[in-house]
Amino acid sequence: MSDITKGNNETIQRSELHRKIWAIADDVRGAVDGWDFKQYILGILFYRFISENITEFFNSAEHEAGDLGFDYVEISDEEAEQYFRPNTVEDKGFFILPSQLFKNVVKTAKNNENLNTDLANIFKAIEGSAVGFASEDDIKGLFEDVDTTSNRLGGTVAEKNKRLADILTGIAEINFGNFQDNEIDAFGDAYEYLISKYASNAGKSGGEFFTPQTVSKLLSRLVMDGKTNINKVYDPTCGSGSLLLQMKKQFDEHIIEEGFYGQEINMTNFNLARMNMFLHNVNYNNFSIKRGDTLINPLHKEEKPFDAIVSNPPYSIKWVGDNDPTLINDERFAPAGKLAPKSYADYAFIMHSLSYLSSKGRAAIVCFPGIFYRKGAEKTIRQYLVDNNFVDCIIQLPENLFFGTSIATCILVMAKNKVDNKILFIDASKEFKKETNNNILEEKNIKIIIDEFRDRAETEYFSRYVDITEIQSKENDYNLSVSTYVEKKDTREVIDIKVLNKEIEETVKKIDELRNSINEIVKDLEDEQNR
Repeated sequence: MSDITKGNNETIQRSELHRKIWAIADDVRGAVDGWDFKQYILGILFYRFISENITEFFNSAEHEAGDLGFDYVEISDEEAEQYFRPNTVEDKGFFILPSQLFKNVVKTAKNNENLNTDLANIFKAIEGSAVGFASEDDIKGLFEDVDTTSNRLGGTVAEKNKRLADILTGIAEINFGNFQDNEIDAFGDAYEYLISKYASNAGKSGGEFFTPQTVSKLLSRLVMDGKTNINKVYDPTCGSGSLLLQMKKQFDEHIIEEGFYGQEINMTNFNLARMNMFLHNVNYNNFSIKRGDTLINPLHKEEKPFDAIVSNPPYSIKWVGDNDPTLINDERFAPAGKLAPKSYADYAFIMHSLSYLSSKGRAAIVCFPGIFYRKGAEKTIRQYLVDNNFVDCIIQLPENLFFGTSIATCILVMAKNKVDNKILFIDASKEFKKETNNNILEEKNIKIIIDEFRDRAETEYFSRYVDITEIQSKENDYNLSVSTYVEKKDTREVIDIKVLNKEIEETVKKIDELRNSINEIVKDLEDEQNR
């Protein structure tokens, strides 16, 4: 099969998968708001995934041992406890009894009067299986947002059970293919598709933690360009984990040696990120997603430095700033001599990322454009970054790329091992494909940006490689806006002055002729009146 044929088949299969899974989400939510209902669809999708994941884990081992007819789904819980639970949690991070598997629960779902409580107990048991093991923190609370007793599902137990049964049945009917044939990618793709769908329909409430895959792809390629390997990748505001996972998709596993690290403050998003890791077959011992306020309570101090940092932090949110006098002495913020303003935390995230970046690493951060020209403390921090040659590149992105905001964002690329005292400015504001709701970056757009990032060839109206002295000058005063250094193409109509003058002359002549005609008419009227 050719690559083109394979690609077409994948596109068709993916489109069909997306159609079916969104139909389920749309059909079953009923009176429940789509955004509020996402956790049930996503949570039960995850439940199916880990059920099939552990089933395949046991089945493969038994088939290799010679028992070709073995199926973990069909054995008793007692047998599973005796022969399969030992050492499983150490390997997989969790354990599920046969009776608790998605496939067995869905068989009786429509007639199970205790379905909502049974599911609640199963989810507790799965989380409880990791207690006391290394995976405990990675499994704990994964199903916290899948509240099967919530009145959101219905006012009565019967209503709750019906809706849960509809979800289970709908997700059971989706054909993800054979588990061993890249089914994991199908699950992961379905999961990310649902998140993006919910985000686009929920506006800011969804978009604030979801970075579109095409933007994630660009960030991952920026931090990895020219590198054969990195130690690990870090996202200090990881949301649903889409940026971290794009790193896995873009690069072979051996390139990222020590796994994926992220921190997220919101509990729902924290759970989504951990689920997303499992769904993309990142085992619990290859990721560390922690919950907390990155700026006030960073939780990966022991794991730094990182060779690759990717981030889309919340734009210009408030933070404690100098209301906490201890922060100015924090090793992350102290070097700049100023804290980010209390009203705009952008540079706090930037300084945090810089602190966690290795001497050979690269960070790519999505930023609000205003941070590159605002005065005060932000200018002081920009001066620190420029004078110490940490700013590698600033890319102006097109508007309307992100859910929940139409602004044209920028990407700040930082490095600690630059060889030139220059900063590359790229105006990629025209590099996009127009779609109904949001603009998107196509592969060709990403390639154009990456090629310029790599080659630094300077292209009129697109890019300039600027010496730091020009940025430090009195005229520019540490302004880092792309528009300051890359001239905008004048798209106004070019007017030929000679042609214009000729047209004016002809118009004036016509006016004179008209005026003469009017004068003659007036004279004739006056003559008639005087007779």
